[in-house]
Amino acid sequence: MNQEELKQHISNIMKDNKVGTLATVKNNKPHSRYMTFQHDENLTLFTPTDRETYKAEEIDENPFVHILLGYEGEGYGDGFLEIQGQANIRDDQDIKDRVWSDHMKHWLGGKEDPDYIVLEIFPETIRLMNEGDETPQQLDM
Repeated sequence: MNQEELKQHISNIMKDNKVGTLATVKNNKPHSRYMTFQHDENLTLFTPTDRETYKAEEIDENPFVHILLGYEGEGYGDGFLEIQGQANIRDDQDIKDRVWSDHMKHWLGGKEDPDYIVLEIFPETIRLMNEGDETPQQLDM
């Protein structure tokens, strides 16, 4: 698969798999948690959260993150992504409006909640895993 085909395949996996794990680092120890993700045409990822969380604090200290996305439990041939990148904390209303979904009301007060932030993740490398003999394949951003 060439790089453009790989990018499109990665985008499809992102579109079909909205829940994954986000790992941050604090004191040289990893912390992982499940998150919901959206992405844009550049494969930049966006995930909503509360400003008063460990992940926001950890990203302030160290912006490097790792994400696992995909894998439905089918076994060999069930592709997934390993994404390494850097996260940026955004609190501008445009991005908050874009990412907001009403199901988030359980955790956040609303689009205008001052504690509602969006993590914007810029991938540095994305590895397509577990899809036959041709994987892993890596897309460098």
